[in-house]
Amino acid sequence: MSERPRVDLYSDTQTRPSRAMREAMANAEVGDEQRNEDPTVRELCSMVAELLGKDAALFLPSGTMCNEIAYRTHTQPGDEIILHETSHAMHFEGGAPAALSGVMLRPLPGERGMFTADQVREAIRGNGPHFQRSRLVSVENTTNLGGGAVWSVRTLNEIADAAHERGLATHMDGARLMNAVVASGVSAADFASGYDSAWIDMSKGLGAPVGGVLAGSHDFIGQALRHKHQFGGAMRQAGIIAAAGVYALKHNVDRLAEDHDNAKRFARLIAQIDGIGLDPDAIETNMIWFDVAGTGLTAPQVSERLLRHGVRIGAMDKRLMRAVTHLDVDTAGVEEAARALRVVVGEK
Repeated sequence: MSERPRVDLYSDTQTRPSRAMREAMANAEVGDEQRNEDPTVRELCSMVAELLGKDAALFLPSGTMCNEIAYRTHTQPGDEIILHETSHAMHFEGGAPAALSGVMLRPLPGERGMFTADQVREAIRGNGPHFQRSRLVSVENTTNLGGGAVWSVRTLNEIADAAHERGLATHMDGARLMNAVVASGVSAADFASGYDSAWIDMSKGLGAPVGGVLAGSHDFIGQALRHKHQFGGAMRQAGIIAAAGVYALKHNVDRLAEDHDNAKRFARLIAQIDGIGLDPDAIETNMIWFDVAGTGLTAPQVSERLLRHGVRIGAMDKRLMRAVTHLDVDTAGVEEAARALRVVVGEK
């Protein structure tokens, strides 16, 4: 379909800036971001650095760039990054760790996108000349392919300790970290305390149209700034888009709880549909992964049929689908999506 679906659960990246956010963008004070002269960018970076408990922060065009600049800053070509086998950098960043940093990835298994400190210790390679150097441990909170699961602070700290004991750096992909904060009641700074770098995305549940903010020590951000220029991430009057992030942090964090409630409601509704497989009690944040194999249809078929009913939900493979709630879909919207799903799986 060419027009926008009435209910778009494809991703929380589908949010559009509200009228109030647009007004904040239109009224933003701006300057030359590349010369660190944009006051709104500086405000956003200061807010995120404080939020994550870090010394400094860097505004970047995308979350993928946040990950890739962090990887480039922490590593040298030929090094190895330890991360989960379902992590975003493994599957959705176009091979950028290899292309941009010349590093290898050491994927670890684990339930719901998570692994343990013991796994990290076992994965760290020896110092012999035959081995690539284990240099960085990267975690994702919340986990995307893990179903929006929230890490425990204890496990995160154990992993960070295991890495630091062996001289490795640590990085947190916090694209949806504020979802984890709202769902758990744990502060972003506590989640990120053991991590040498961390970032949050402005353009997912927080509702801004673009951008992510990467935070770390003064030295780390100083080095990251050079890679930002190398990767083409330097901007000019970027306060116009940074203003959306400032607005989002001031107004759109607590309301993430509504997305979580709607995700749980949607999960309970579709769990009652014959052939749909999921555990509603496993929903922690704003993601609902479900299996349609029992309907006799493939996930792409279900997705295509839903579009005819004005609902968009992504097919992740032949049997799995992912719905993601966000500020542009209210309770009535998830109820409409559940009704549409019941109809389309019953169509023959």
